[in-house]
Amino acid sequence: MQTKGKKVTVIGTGNIGSTVAFILAMNGACHNVVFRGRNVNIAKGKALDMSQAANAARQHTIVKAADGPEDIAGSDIVVITAGAPRTPGMSRDDLLIKNTNIVRHYAREIKEYAPDAIVIVISNPLDIMTYVVLDETGFPRERVLGMAGILDSARMAHFIFEKLQYGAGQIRATVMGGHGDTMVPLPKFTTVAGVPIQDLLTQEEINEVIEKTKNGGAEIVNLLGDGSAYYAPAKSAAIMVESILRDTNQIHSCAVKLEGEYGYSDLVAGVPVMIGANGAEKIIEMTLNEDQASRFDKSVQSVKAMLDTLLAIEASEAEQL
Repeated sequence: MQTKGKKVTVIGTGNIGSTVAFILAMNGACHNVVFRGRNVNIAKGKALDMSQAANAARQHTIVKAADGPEDIAGSDIVVITAGAPRTPGMSRDDLLIKNTNIVRHYAREIKEYAPDAIVIVISNPLDIMTYVVLDETGFPRERVLGMAGILDSARMAHFIFEKLQYGAGQIRATVMGGHGDTMVPLPKFTTVAGVPIQDLLTQEEINEVIEKTKNGGAEIVNLLGDGSAYYAPAKSAAIMVESILRDTNQIHSCAVKLEGEYGYSDLVAGVPVMIGANGAEKIIEMTLNEDQASRFDKSVQSVKAMLDTLLAIEASEAEQL
């Protein structure tokens, strides 16, 4: 079912951005997809290719490249995938600042040209970039969400299926916390067709699943050699777009700004969220046991440390101006 007249802008013409736009063109979730990137010719070429693919799929989605920021005007949703990969010799702080500058640039465009849009952030480090968009746009937290939990949960579900060899499509995994090594997979809230995972796997097998989930992205990076995952991240973002456009009110793990939930404020972390037409319609607070709460706190503190680093660097740069 196509949501009539809806417009989605995808910023970033790399693998993730291209795949997000392609999925939206193929599933007919919206009427218009605008593709925005630094190289307009690349954006135009890919947009033309996707529009032709949509016709092959008998969809009515129109994919167009943006000539400038004014072309994102009227967007219902903007997906930010733009960002630089880490290169040899580049420190994590260097990457943090470089991607912050990129994301701030596009956040300013969104604020000016698409002030009513809901923003989905995929750029890394994801929790920090989501915070940056919130800070730069001044949008309410309901309208800025980071894509992470759906991806991490999908990876956990895949590794569970690898162990079980049955239940594909019926595995519901839950992952909280920051998107990185300190993420918190939650076996307590993970089921296969309603059956708790603890009844199907040994604790040793569950521990193996948890570790593989945490390293799921790094494993793909190592195998590819010169890139990172894009199919699963793109599909995860497309699920969020569809949930908003179709007002499904489904619950997904997403990175959102916490304002007292789970005992934290003024930082972004992945938690279960009900997603609907207004974005993050409701944040779900689950009951965590002592161990789960402790691991969630460790993850949140990791995000906070990175945010503190960013704010300190930006403050130092501002003093030098």
